[in-house]
Amino acid sequence: MAAPLIPQLLLLFILGTANFFPIGVVSTTITITNQCDYTVWPGILSNADVAPLPTTGFALRKGETRTISPPASWGARLWGRTHCSEDSMGKFSCITGDCGSGQVECFGAGAAPPATLAEFKLDGYGG
Repeated sequence: MAAPLIPQLLLLFILGTANFFPIGVVSTTITITNQCDYTVWPGILSNADVAPLPTTGFALRKGETRTISPPASWGARLWGRTHCSEDSMGKFSCITGDCGSGQVECFGAGAAPPATLAEFKLDGYGG
């Protein structure tokens, strides 16, 4: 029996923290933790007006955490992909949140439905 498709909001616990230094420099980290009983593959799509992060997709096993440190004024969508696998030709795909790249990295492609997205815009409207 296939596992039920749980809303992506429940798949990832996403915590963003900002560290403010006295000289006015702002540093942001986003921590992604897989609290599911199975592997989740987060996908990241940076906004068109900012450079992409060094990674656009990766695997998180149960209980694993990964921290990303985006630059100031960064914006992106982040989502969880589930029920992912590689076929006999090495093409990677997911039942939920697939980005269609054929690989774990999304390379500038967004999530196909069904997917639940977290959207970030650092230093947004009015700073």
